[in-house]
Amino acid sequence: MSLFVRLADWQTDRDAIRKVRQKVFVDEQQVPPELEWDELEESAQHFLIYHHNKPIGTGRLTGGGKIGRMAILKDARGLGAGLELLKRICKFARVSGQKNVYLNAQVQAVPFYEKAGFTVSGEEFMEAGIPHRRMDLTLSDKEPCENTDDWNR
Repeated sequence: MSLFVRLADWQTDRDAIRKVRQKVFVDEQQVPPELEWDELEESAQHFLIYHHNKPIGTGRLTGGGKIGRMAILKDARGLGAGLELLKRICKFARVSGQKNVYLNAQVQAVPFYEKAGFTVSGEEFMEAGIPHRRMDLTLSDKEPCENTDDWNR
């Protein structure tokens, strides 16, 4: 399965990142564009995942260990791209000295992140008109998100 994740730079990879997020968040989920693009784009560490050399997903890591803007194109879901992308982001965070990471998961995606070892903390809240839950993960010396024995269930 030819999936490949790489570090991305907002300046040079902006078009690919924007294309994925536009399709997933703005077009598919109806997130207002003014909420999708923010002041953190320039300072965030972005990631792109490719399938057969075509960008199919993206995510970013911002200050304090926050994972965000995780998006996989609709026709690429089910390939394992989300997990591969999440593993790479967690590994980058750990190697960069982060002890913990967190994210605001859309409620429908909570089971995906739980399988990767994240735990829900706090109450449900609305973000961009979509219900979310904060989720946390303590990074260890082992490969992040590797407790995935039950991914095929």
